[in-house]
Amino acid sequence: MPEILLSVVSGNSPEARGALVDQVLHASPNALALAVSLQNRPEGYPVVQRLLRGTDARIRDVASRGATGAPAVIVREDLLSIGRAPHRPHAVVLALPEHLDTLPFVLELWRDRTATGSLGTHYVAGPVLTSVDPSSFMADISCVHRAVRRWNGWTASEPVTRAEAAAAQVEMADTVVVRSPAGTEGRLAPGVASLIRHLNGRAGVVTHDGAEPAGLPSAALRPVSYDPQEMWRARLDPVAVPHVRDGTSHGVGSVLWRARHPVHPGRLAEALSVALLGVVRGHGHLWLANRPDSVVTWRSAGAHLELREAGPWLEADRPQLWEAVSAQRRTAASWFWDDYFGERRNEITFTGLDLDASRIREALDAALLTDEELALGQEHWLGAEDPFFTDNDLL
Repeated sequence: MPEILLSVVSGNSPEARGALVDQVLHASPNALALAVSLQNRPEGYPVVQRLLRGTDARIRDVASRGATGAPAVIVREDLLSIGRAPHRPHAVVLALPEHLDTLPFVLELWRDRTATGSLGTHYVAGPVLTSVDPSSFMADISCVHRAVRRWNGWTASEPVTRAEAAAAQVEMADTVVVRSPAGTEGRLAPGVASLIRHLNGRAGVVTHDGAEPAGLPSAALRPVSYDPQEMWRARLDPVAVPHVRDGTSHGVGSVLWRARHPVHPGRLAEALSVALLGVVRGHGHLWLANRPDSVVTWRSAGAHLELREAGPWLEADRPQLWEAVSAQRRTAASWFWDDYFGERRNEITFTGLDLDASRIREALDAALLTDEELALGQEHWLGAEDPFFTDNDLL
């Protein structure tokens, strides 16, 4: 049975998402679009609304349906029904709303389920595509005073800032289309496109003025060249290999800081005002001296920094930990393995405007434990003053 190409489309506004769906359908006219929207309820699961759209006469009539439940379960059943239909489309475009956390959601969709069956029986994974309205993106990437909750398939996440949600949406995409109409949006588009190229060095980034259907990269219209579930797991892993884009454009640049000593939490807090100056986005992981067994993730977007414990470091004598992580992380751990420290290391990528790489690295290097402090041993490190995790695990 031939496989159906299943691509995923999102946008930072309903208009951006709709425009991108139109572009994909223009390039692939016999495809079916399955648009999803969520209506949150005060408690429990949301109402999941689905809308079908296609040119085939047998599916031309728009079908609107709503159901309450886990979004991944409902959408998977829709996709399986389409895959089993006698008149199957050659491609399906799954259009997801802003408040679905796309990467964990699609990973959950593709997970094998004994009771309901696997999407892999009918589908082959296509790329994740995102469309961006520049002015909305710039407003969101600096918004740290409003929080949103995103569904990952089964549950709603802890609240994150709009800045974090905006950054994450473009970071998980294979292709990003930046809308560039006349006026203010058009003037912002080149700078926003440059910023997105630094936030996501893997993605193809194109601009679209809206006058004609945009020419999407050929990779946006065919199956992905990687193992999708393995790659998606790797992108969600708290210890990921950083992708840093060289050079600057429109003033936007990136800086990678990497260090092998533990970080003193008190001195790290003192370094933030210097290290984060001009930074729009920072992400990576830390080895905090007073939490030596835990990976601490670093996520900053706008003026907001979030540090979270995200599981243990890999240990040579604990094979079960290695089996639970992505192949990319296992490979990276082997590359960077130290006979004494093991996998432990600090890696953070900073992206922003007119960044001073030396200033950032010097400020963070000053927060590392000195050789003398290392010699005092772990018992001494554990007592380090910690302004980040005093009351909870979120700054």
